[in-house]
Amino acid sequence: MEYKRLQYKEVLERMNEPRRFIQVLAGPRQVGKSTLIGQVLDECTLPHYSYNADGVDENDSDWIRRIWESTRVQMDSKQQTEAVLVIDEIQKIRQWSEMVKREWDADTRDRRQLKLFLLGSSRLMLRKGLTESLAGRFELIRLGHWTLSEMQDAFGWTLDQYIYYGGYPGTAGLSEDIRRWKKYVRESLVALAIEKDVILTSNIYKPVLMKQLFELGCSYSAEPLSLTKAIGQLQDAGNVTTLSSYLNILKECNLLTGLQKYANDNARRYQSVPKFQVYNNALLTAYRGTSYERDRTDPQIWGRWVESAVGAYLLGDAEESDYSVYYWRERSDEVDFVIVHQGDVVAIEVKSGRRGMNSGLPEFCQRFNPKRAFVVGTDGVPFEEFFKMRIEDLF
Repeated sequence: MEYKRLQYKEVLERMNEPRRFIQVLAGPRQVGKSTLIGQVLDECTLPHYSYNADGVDENDSDWIRRIWESTRVQMDSKQQTEAVLVIDEIQKIRQWSEMVKREWDADTRDRRQLKLFLLGSSRLMLRKGLTESLAGRFELIRLGHWTLSEMQDAFGWTLDQYIYYGGYPGTAGLSEDIRRWKKYVRESLVALAIEKDVILTSNIYKPVLMKQLFELGCSYSAEPLSLTKAIGQLQDAGNVTTLSSYLNILKECNLLTGLQKYANDNARRYQSVPKFQVYNNALLTAYRGTSYERDRTDPQIWGRWVESAVGAYLLGDAEESDYSVYYWRERSDEVDFVIVHQGDVVAIEVKSGRRGMNSGLPEFCQRFNPKRAFVVGTDGVPFEEFFKMRIEDLF
């Protein structure tokens, strides 16, 4: 039986309801957007028409009008009163949002019940088009990286496998061969994401520098590293401003971010040393891992993998649940993660044998009086329970 993600029910319900808004399924590559929409279409009783913009000339914006008109012709010839139009990889077409707006508004005026579902890998390009041209006309359905529960249900993974190999379903069958697994992640997942979803969506003047920053950031996941020091480890010339802008783009694509240090004022946050954090632990393993057996048995190394996995899980639902993720450090005191929602603060310390408990959590509580402050791992919330927790419930 083919595994269905949680969003399956939501997409099916929206497909069967009366035409109201454009439905946009957005998320990083290889998380199952196309598979999910295919599962929904198999269950949906409405006639449907599917197109994929992959391979279409990016400057051929009229392609959207042509496939849309073809769908209308078929609806009319078959006397269909309503239907579903699906366009995958829509962001690859330049000025796609203007064309979609024109055709959608035309159907609205004509009271044509043609429901539109758009799929896209690049959140950055999708967001730009949605906010500039389609404001008020769409609903966004986010598909993030796979969680522990999903990897367990679909592939029978253990907690340790999830922490080390992350949440890419397409890699599940390759984990027994770490060299092959790494090659697949780097060449089939990362390369496409960087080249098609990052470099093509923004003004990247130094693509080599962008790739180097990404690889360095992945290898430093769960560790603070100043951008000034990062420049010294990169071969291509750049400056802090350039690296900061590139890091922000990688964040928009759900690949890598630099967490800011928590502080009472925004100025101090923006000036802080970033703590690199991947959105999927597969990226840390692909660029820093040696072997599962070796890394798992080294308490210090494994502690870093666990902390990175906790950070990735926190980031996974941050936008949907409207909270921000930070870290905190003051001299020898530190808190691994600080999450903030509408002024409420929650402090989280990860303890897995990487180090003994420090005074960071009590010091943070004394300074900032958070709503909650707790440990995940040893003598705290068990990791498996945490990875299945609804973070928004902490508030």
